[in-house]
Amino acid sequence: MSDGTSEDSADVVGVLTERIEARFDMGMDQLKAAVAAAPTANPDATDVVKWHGLLVEAQLVLERAEDDLLAALQTQPSEVDDPTMGLAHRVNAAVTARDGRALVVRWLLDPDALGKKDLAAERLARLRPRTGPAVQTSVPNRPAGTAAPATAWQSTRAAR
Repeated sequence: MSDGTSEDSADVVGVLTERIEARFDMGMDQLKAAVAAAPTANPDATDVVKWHGLLVEAQLVLERAEDDLLAALQTQPSEVDDPTMGLAHRVNAAVTARDGRALVVRWLLDPDALGKKDLAAERLARLRPRTGPAVQTSVPNRPAGTAAPATAWQSTRAAR
């Protein structure tokens, strides 16, 4: 991968954090505070902060899984038992989750990424959270002295 992140990178989170800070011209703590104060002001920043948090969480899970595997391997004789193999699978799953989240962060940071300037991007934009309800969610006001309309349920119930 040509943008600084690779499978050989020891600090995927650190590299992506630097790219986020450069893109938004502020530190992660400042960016998180700005997004918390006004989450709808910059949807791109909100998305990046959300996925960065998920990435950091996945990295922590990976580190715990690696520590558990290393501890188990240090107590093993020459052959690995099933519980230790389970820990190895847990490490693989954690790597996959972390790398997937890293890919999302990279995609969010790339303004020319595939899918950001076409019909798919327009559809994605429509899925962003709304600032208010799409339809009326409260009972409309009735003028004083007007009876509420009877519903089909009310009228059939009264006929019984």
